[in-house]
Amino acid sequence: MPKRRFDLPPLDRLEAFEAAARSLSFTKAAAELSITQSAVSRAIGSLEQRLGFALFERRHRALVLTEHGQALFRATTDMLERLHDTVAKLRGPRAARALTVTTPLSFASLWLIPRLSRFTRAHPGVDVRMAANNEIVDIDRAGIELAIRYSTAERAPGGAKLFGEEVFPVCSPALTRDRARPIKRPEDLVRHVLLHVDDVGQAPWLVWDPWFEAAGIPDLKPAGSLHFSHYDQLIQAAINGQGVALGRVPLLREQLRTGLLVAPFRRSVASPRCYYVMRSARSANNADVDAFIAWLHAEAATSASRPSPSGKTRRSVASK
Repeated sequence: MPKRRFDLPPLDRLEAFEAAARSLSFTKAAAELSITQSAVSRAIGSLEQRLGFALFERRHRALVLTEHGQALFRATTDMLERLHDTVAKLRGPRAARALTVTTPLSFASLWLIPRLSRFTRAHPGVDVRMAANNEIVDIDRAGIELAIRYSTAERAPGGAKLFGEEVFPVCSPALTRDRARPIKRPEDLVRHVLLHVDDVGQAPWLVWDPWFEAAGIPDLKPAGSLHFSHYDQLIQAAINGQGVALGRVPLLREQLRTGLLVAPFRRSVASPRCYYVMRSARSANNADVDAFIAWLHAEAATSASRPSPSGKTRRSVASK
């Protein structure tokens, strides 16, 4: 068999590596590429295995390029930019139908991206570009067509409500089968590790204290704690059985429906914030934006029609 002239990894793995190396975040790379964080992680792992050396140092809540990773990043960036420019020149001028959407990171990775292929299949001529960011972006100034905001109604003027959110403990079904550490009552959390997200400055109800209060166990001390910088990382840890997380529905409805996660208790806390869809002034007569908004509401309605994993006693938390 003749030897291949170019012994190169697959292009999609190099593209995932370039995005992760540029942002130093698998989560941000996933949002940019419209795939899941775990898919980026698998692509990087496969690339490292093929090359025979590490590209990143996985530090506590941080990624750092190795010396080999830095060298490959420079070469990959140059190659991808040259390829992109060449293809663009060969295609010549064409009417672009780009639609940029900015969303919170957790919404993008857990709710929007897993569904996005249904929109792109129905509208193949629309180039949907994700701009996942936990910061509030001025969409008119940034030239972005749509924003999905997690906020109170007062902070989303003119926005159309997509859905609200409920918060309650979730965990891997394996934890509920642990006879040495039963998890049948809220008090049983004292035997378990609880998972926390560090970046909750604008959403204080996403910490455990409000749920402890609602469950009547305000002074509970868990067996341990794990902290994460992003919510989707926390949920992956819960799926892997590393502890109990505060689940957010409907963001996690699919994981609950398929049994990746279970809700061991009946009590939930209603968030004072909802998800709102906001469009920029420049997109007022854009048919692609109209179609995307209609699709978002249809997906939200389908998600809401699916039953919760169990009936729940709800309690609202006042906005702070």
